[in-house]
Amino acid sequence: MSLSERQKIDARYQKRGGCSVNKKKYVAYVGTYVHGSSKGLNVYDVDVENGILTPRNEVEVSNSSYVSVSRNLKYLYSIEDDGVAVFKRDGNGDLERLNSVDIEGMRGCFLSTDYSGNYLFVGGYHDGKVTLVEILPDGRLGKVLDGVFHRGLGSVAERNFRPHVNCVRPTKDNQYLCAVDNGIDQVKLYRIEPRTKKLMLADILRCTRESGPRNIRFSKDGRFAYILFELSNEIRVYTYDGSGKDPQFEEIQVISTLSENGAQDAVHDAASGFAMTADGKHIFCSTAGENAVSMFKIDEESGMLEKRFVLPISGDYPKDLAIFPDGRHIAVANHASNSITMFTVDYEKDILVMHGRPLKVETPNCISIIQVPEE
Repeated sequence: MSLSERQKIDARYQKRGGCSVNKKKYVAYVGTYVHGSSKGLNVYDVDVENGILTPRNEVEVSNSSYVSVSRNLKYLYSIEDDGVAVFKRDGNGDLERLNSVDIEGMRGCFLSTDYSGNYLFVGGYHDGKVTLVEILPDGRLGKVLDGVFHRGLGSVAERNFRPHVNCVRPTKDNQYLCAVDNGIDQVKLYRIEPRTKKLMLADILRCTRESGPRNIRFSKDGRFAYILFELSNEIRVYTYDGSGKDPQFEEIQVISTLSENGAQDAVHDAASGFAMTADGKHIFCSTAGENAVSMFKIDEESGMLEKRFVLPISGDYPKDLAIFPDGRHIAVANHASNSITMFTVDYEKDILVMHGRPLKVETPNCISIIQVPEE
């Protein structure tokens, strides 16, 4: 795509009320398995205006399958074989390892923090465990405060009928932790008991059998929850209310992530990446098998989704994707084809326009574009 074509798309986006070009500095972190020359965690410079990632350096992390950033942007957490590592971020986004903690279980697959910045949550796919780790005032990780193993039988033989915690994310009101279990088709909701610092089960959101819930995100105002289902290839929309004694979720919509052609062979597809624009107006989802990205427009009043497109991403097994902070570009981490592909989003025409050559990176697991801390 030529520069003039990209400028025309940007102008249309500005006209429809999109985010202005952000002048703050951002870097991208891509976690990988350690194969060949890969060290584990790749750092990229981010050109927000043009939607381009440029390789900067690599940091040694043993099989970085997921990364997350602290609420104050000063620290980066990464899954590693021995547990979780934490790095201090400088004004350029470069990393200095502070310490690591053994999560007393198998290697995790997902990380998040609560909104107070006091706790780190770890999701364990392999052992079905939710782990609670304290975050110390100096940014280092403290002791493991609690660990809960999910129990129960799933409904899909290939997953050995076992719990697989694929995502752990707090509600926007910071009242509950949502532990999305891909193996037993449930989202378990926990409170942190203030005195003992233990996870207490508050409720269970039971999903359709063999749907495979994978990820959960909340609307910008926290009133709606969006759950991505890996096996049924759909997003389910729920209202959320945490003002009462117990959390209240009510399903209001089910929408497919697949194209019409993809739906005809859905058994070979698997919804994977799940991201929301910074303005809270659009959701993007990547799907392995169909090897495509779908985009949905969010109705801010009702919370419901409108599918705008499903388009190919020129890669194999798009395991994760990241939206640039201006909302006008996306980057897709293609796990099986060892690449990152970058696109401009044309919201007026509802299309993706690929730009630049794919970046080569071995077995990318996750990708995050994060603002650097202000020193």
